[in-house]
Amino acid sequence: MSAACLACDDHDLDAGGLLVIDLAAIEANYRHLVGLAAPAHVAGVVKADAYGLGAVAVTERLVAAGCRHFFVAELSEALELRPLLPEGAVIAVLNGLAPGANAAAADAGIVPVANSLTQLRAWAALAAERCTRLSTILQVDSGMSRLGLSPAEVDELAASPELLRSLDLLFIMSHLACADEPLHPANRAQLAAFIAAKAKLGIERASFANSAGIFLGKDYHFDLCRPGASVYGLGVGPAAYGIRPVVRLEARISQLRTIPPSASVGYGYTFTADREMRLATLSIGYADGWPRALGQIGAAWVDGVRLPFTGRISMDSCTIDVGALPHGRLRPGSLVELLGPHQSADDIARLTGTIGYEILTRLGRRYCRRYVG
Repeated sequence: MSAACLACDDHDLDAGGLLVIDLAAIEANYRHLVGLAAPAHVAGVVKADAYGLGAVAVTERLVAAGCRHFFVAELSEALELRPLLPEGAVIAVLNGLAPGANAAAADAGIVPVANSLTQLRAWAALAAERCTRLSTILQVDSGMSRLGLSPAEVDELAASPELLRSLDLLFIMSHLACADEPLHPANRAQLAAFIAAKAKLGIERASFANSAGIFLGKDYHFDLCRPGASVYGLGVGPAAYGIRPVVRLEARISQLRTIPPSASVGYGYTFTADREMRLATLSIGYADGWPRALGQIGAAWVDGVRLPFTGRISMDSCTIDVGALPHGRLRPGSLVELLGPHQSADDIARLTGTIGYEILTRLGRRYCRRYVG
């Protein structure tokens, strides 16, 4: 990654940090998953602004890589991305459609995931009103108890097959809850429940595997896999391999100072210097998605040197101990690594008791964003 790629333009000089997103790595991850899943197709899950990395740029790159199935969570996301997709590409709304939104979705050629008989009947009623067959994806609950038809609803639908025949049913789908734990018994239990529901409804084409599910093997692939996290460089359990990092995050130093022994730092005076210390104040905080819990347990990196946080992470700033670096190495405006070769989003997640998905999706809009690759 060249210095030119990392430099902010003049209009970005007030940004607290630089977020670099490697589109070549995203494409490489997608193609790696395509190879693992073949002959099944592989969709791009670009919900939540492509996990916080920019849905427009990511979708355009995945289209160029041959992706023709996309999933988002909400209709508004689908409406934004639909114009970017080539003819014949499918974009589906995982959460289904809210009452009153069916006509807008149909007009835009967007496919709802029907998660209940109520949603399915409403979509079928619109198809009948328009004298056409509208496309849909049917989700069944295979054990996660979140979205999808319950076993009782599956039985009810099986007794009324004309409802499905009135629609263009693209896939039956479900979602794995524990695929990042390959030996968890829920994986096989969910697979069995999904196969049973698929057979009961007489539906051929199916979609089951998420990112981690792809690494569980061919039994889980069916016709379409739906990876999200792996495309964006996140870890999805011990079975995953071949995934490249995608994100680099660097924070800008706004001020350097030397404090005497016994000086305290930050809100609550949770850190007190036991010696003279050189500190740098960074222009990012929890309003930028940098976890407040990292105060005094996390660190930034420069030249391979770990620079620990001192005191609490504030809304717009935080401080690090830079005493391990030579005098003059840093100055106001210098950038320090928060995510990159020395620590990933998954590393930060482990420190703060969460998952890498949350770290990426929380990254704010105040960073100077650069797409490379």
